Amino acid sequence: MKIAIGSILVGLVVLALKSLAWWMTGSIALLSDALESTVNVATAIAAAIAIRVAAQPADANHPYGHHKAEFFSAVLEGVMIIIAALLIMREAYHGFQDPRVLDAPLSGLLVNGAASVINAIWCWTLISQGRKRRSPALVADGHHLLSDVISSVGVTFGVLIAIVSGWAMLDPLMAGLVAINILWSGWHVMRESLSGLLDEAIPEAMLIKVREIISQEASGAVEAHDLRTRHAGQATFIEFHLVVPGEQTVSEAHEICDRIEAALKAVVKDCIVTIHVEPEHKAKHTGIVVL
Repeated sequence: MKIAIGSILVGLVVLALKSLAWWMTGSIALLSDALESTVNVATAIAAAIAIRVAAQPADANHPYGHHKAEFFSAVLEGVMIIIAALLIMREAYHGFQDPRVLDAPLSGLLVNGAASVINAIWCWTLISQGRKRRSPALVADGHHLLSDVISSVGVTFGVLIAIVSGWAMLDPLMAGLVAINILWSGWHVMRESLSGLLDEAIPEAMLIKVREIISQEASGAVEAHDLRTRHAGQATFIEFHLVVPGEQTVSEAHEICDRIEAALKAVVKDCIVTIHVEPEHKAKHTGIVVL
């Protein structure tokens, strides 16, 4: 939660610097950079709210928890990125219609550069911490900031070339390129978030590891089949059917389940395991072989 609040504060500082750079220069490209920062602030607020909701424990109305709240935040962020890109395209179009010479360009670029450095540092913090904490909202926010940093670097070079060459048309052209880059970033963020909302399975490498753990720890059982996995924010859900000998007692079967669950939780962080025990005649002979 502290990181999410930090994003809001950093976003406000960067927005103020980029707005100042635009005011100093009148550059449409720098205006596009400032518009993207307004989205950064809005999405940082949405991410903070989503992380707070996702951290709430399961209740009667939400027995599986609130983990997916972060995915909704990431989808909202993608939508807002796309809206920002459309607004920037509008400003770029007007710039093509009426190109103008920039005012105090070098001072404005220095201010904008300072904002980009702050963004770059915070972008690295968000992505690294988001992956460590398995937070889709923080990772999405970090990737959005990364696109903002790339855009800012491109804008800076574009405006410098416009100053040296005197080609005023280059300023709105850079704004248009920024908009295209932002659109691509928005689509990428939305695609990853929708996969979580649609209960996409865990990555193949982790799925293989899960199968290996079940195979190794299910000694005393016959087989495991119908393995299903999904991820929701920080939580990973693993469920499967475990076939045991017909003469085995409930206590013995329960002991095997406890052993498998403990082994899975030692490897897959924040996993929630559901095991359905079945008698031997339910074996499908197509699932996980018990070693």
